[in-house]
Amino acid sequence: MLSLLHIENIAVIEQAEIAFRPGFNVLTGETGAGKSIVIDAISAVLGRRAYREAIRTGCDRAKVSAVFQQVPELNWFEESGIAWAQELLIQREIFADGRNVCRVNGQPVSVTMLRGLGDQLIQIHGQHDSARLFDEDSHLTMLDEFAGHTELVAAYTAAYLEMDGLRKQIRSLQMDEAEKLRRTENLRFQIQEIQRAELQPNEDAELEKKLKLMRSGERLMRALSQAAEALYGGEDTEGAAALTDQAARSLSQIAGTSDQVDETCRLVEDLSLRLQDAAERLRDLRDSFDFSPEALEEAESRADTIHRLKRKYGESCEAILDYMAQCQRELDAMETADESILRLKKVLREKIAAAKALAEQLSASRQTAAEEFGKRLALELRALDMPSVQFVCELTPKAHLDVTGGDDCRFLMSANVGEELRQMSRVASGGELARIMLAMKNVLSEKDRIPTMIFDEVDAGVSGRAAQKVAEKLRAVSAGRQVLCVTHLPQIAAMANTHFLISKAEQNGRTYTSVTPLELEGRKSELARLIGGARITENTLKSAEEMLNRE
Repeated sequence: MLSLLHIENIAVIEQAEIAFRPGFNVLTGETGAGKSIVIDAISAVLGRRAYREAIRTGCDRAKVSAVFQQVPELNWFEESGIAWAQELLIQREIFADGRNVCRVNGQPVSVTMLRGLGDQLIQIHGQHDSARLFDEDSHLTMLDEFAGHTELVAAYTAAYLEMDGLRKQIRSLQMDEAEKLRRTENLRFQIQEIQRAELQPNEDAELEKKLKLMRSGERLMRALSQAAEALYGGEDTEGAAALTDQAARSLSQIAGTSDQVDETCRLVEDLSLRLQDAAERLRDLRDSFDFSPEALEEAESRADTIHRLKRKYGESCEAILDYMAQCQRELDAMETADESILRLKKVLREKIAAAKALAEQLSASRQTAAEEFGKRLALELRALDMPSVQFVCELTPKAHLDVTGGDDCRFLMSANVGEELRQMSRVASGGELARIMLAMKNVLSEKDRIPTMIFDEVDAGVSGRAAQKVAEKLRAVSAGRQVLCVTHLPQIAAMANTHFLISKAEQNGRTYTSVTPLELEGRKSELARLIGGARITENTLKSAEEMLNRE
């Protein structure tokens, strides 16, 4: 359960700390005081979406910390590599630049990992959840949640996806003969055109370097010749290599006369060897360079061929060769398509039979669950002051199987005696819808182990005796798990084990929200406000006291 929530710099809350307790916790306060901000903070620390716009004006970050007690040993801990502990500290910092820092017991986790944990610790139900009741696409999901046949749904889904994948594979191999002929001829032409070019990997890059040299060939040859002559010498002059060699021989005649002479001798000998090596390299480079116009024309023709292929098939020689291999694979597949189709159709028949068998099992399980679901929900609604309600979870077969199975599902109800069953969107009033949603959540929650439930103003449109019944139901739910409820109804607030008042005030031109746990007198005053509005009288205080005593 959630035992402590610490909030910093979220909207109008500069700093607040709330110590929740087991059982039924209620949050009340004037509209706009910040009740929903508390719920948003809980959502954020559970890994749900948090907007940086929620950061308090003038601050560069917001922070939410939550302490949980009696945490069950969830698979999440082993999967995430974090040691399980019954006491859990979750922290999330939201920065103005969009960054998020999340930690579980001091260890960093991603927002996605945090949400995976949060979804198993707390369920949050808001007014928007009622829209699911009008969305018939979600009815089957809710029925499956109640049925709890997770493994059967997973087995059917896997079988259906295999079957559907085979159908798509067969369709991709099937085409009319004229189209098949056109495609095979086109593939053969493309393969042959690339093969004739006899491309080599990276040939285009190497050829580009070669052409760059060849196009500046005359200037290059002149420079090489001049450099070689400077080192080797010409008809009338000796080159630097010969002169340096001569200097080395002259110095060798006086070697050993002094250290300075010996050092100079070694330096000149080294220089002579280096110049000879450079001269040989120049000669080899000059001799290896092909500067004939014919060679240049041949290289440019080869470059044109590669450029034409690159425009059609890829940005490089490697890409063109990859494309040719892809074409060859497609051609091979088309030439053996008939055999492949026969083989795949045989496998498909087996997969269809398996999917149908699982769909029938799923339909039977759903039918059993639908009857039980309808009975359980009707009982819950009668306890919520809807004594004449009829509720039916109607299953009808689909024309064809899809990824959800072979069933369509919709919820039908009649709220009054003598009225026929209709879609809920046509017959449920706002107050009835709130009670139906509460009943639905209560029935579905029986199937999970989530220790804390939050109801954010789900009592909209409920009043009078119905409000009292809703309050009693929430209190009854809190006997088995922790419940947090944001409400405006005194009947619900009076049932709380722990009552918090959310209030706001202005100070030095800024708005501040505070969260105060209420004792008996504070609860009486707040209930009186909920009963009578801003004007609290002796009568409203007495009414509040009666409600608390009745609780």
